[in-house]
Amino acid sequence: MQLSIIVPTYNEAPNVTELVRRIAAAIAEVPGGVEAEILFVDDSTDATPDVIRTVAASAPVPVRLIHRDRPTGGLGGAVIQGLAEAAADACLVIDGDLQHPPEKIPEMWERFSHGDVDVVIASRYAGGGTAHGLADRTRVLVSKASTALTRAMFPVRLREVSDPMTGFFLIDRRSVDQALLRPRGFKILLEILARRPMRIAEVPFDFADRHAGESKASIRQGVHFLTQLTALRFGKMSLFAVIGGLGAVANVAIVWALTGLGVDYIIAAIVAAEVTIIGNFLLLERFVFHDMRDQASGGWVRFAKSFTFNNAEALIRIPIIALMVESWHFSAVVATAITLVVAFFVRFVFHSLVVYAPRRPGVAPSPARRFVDELDAQATAPGEL
Repeated sequence: MQLSIIVPTYNEAPNVTELVRRIAAAIAEVPGGVEAEILFVDDSTDATPDVIRTVAASAPVPVRLIHRDRPTGGLGGAVIQGLAEAAADACLVIDGDLQHPPEKIPEMWERFSHGDVDVVIASRYAGGGTAHGLADRTRVLVSKASTALTRAMFPVRLREVSDPMTGFFLIDRRSVDQALLRPRGFKILLEILARRPMRIAEVPFDFADRHAGESKASIRQGVHFLTQLTALRFGKMSLFAVIGGLGAVANVAIVWALTGLGVDYIIAAIVAAEVTIIGNFLLLERFVFHDMRDQASGGWVRFAKSFTFNNAEALIRIPIIALMVESWHFSAVVATAITLVVAFFVRFVFHSLVVYAPRRPGVAPSPARRFVDELDAQATAPGEL
């Protein structure tokens, strides 16, 4: 067996027949052929297992069923069990609702067959990919925001991944240390990529509408995702939060002190913002992003990006503070505190994805960049003042 196609399912009875038909047709289109099986790992409470058994009896490819009476780890746990019990080392994971088009299987197998990657990811956000199957603009926005936050929390591991939350990928299971995985819900690819470095390739795909049935997306799934994300990258974000919290306390304290001395609250907010912007940057450099500095821009460039962004953010935030104070009758201190909480999340995403973004491999630095790096080296050389 060369390829195991793992399909985690939960109440997908109306989709099984069409899914197997399209997978079998896609396998038949692989140049040179590929010996493949379909492995359903099923947590359903409806007739899905019976439908799978019926379809398996006449399917043109081998179809196996693992039905879990006591599911653990949700969809992610189903994928992990599929990886453990697959007949092949090359395992393609695909949803059972046909939002992932089986017709992409030949392209994914062809790319994987080059032998230079551990995982081929089908991406909604790579060139040519789409997310049309998301129900409405709100879900599109939530998906893109979640993707940005995820990449911000793992800027090095996910620097080559445009869609770390897709459930459509082909992976060499030998590259996965299953003992390290702690699946919580449905974002198993994120779990895999966050645990260890992987050689990655992407192919674009069109995320389609569901063939039948209802979406499993829910607030509960959102909570599972946030829990998973926090557990995977709690350290860096928590330090960022601590430093942001210290900066917020300092900011509020400066506003309180200056307004107590009779300084206009707008002037006080500006002074507090500039002091904390510089202080926070120095602390972030030392304690949060120290492991990313070597791969990122030079120190002065990082400072310029951070300082410019934070001042732009302050220019937006301060008028909001004024609106809250003048029109909504908040105190200056309370208004400052509320806007700083919102700013925390925006700052974290920007610093992870932009300020400390790894340099692109193979791109020669510009003369200005070399000059800045040289200044950096001189400023940080041991024994020099």
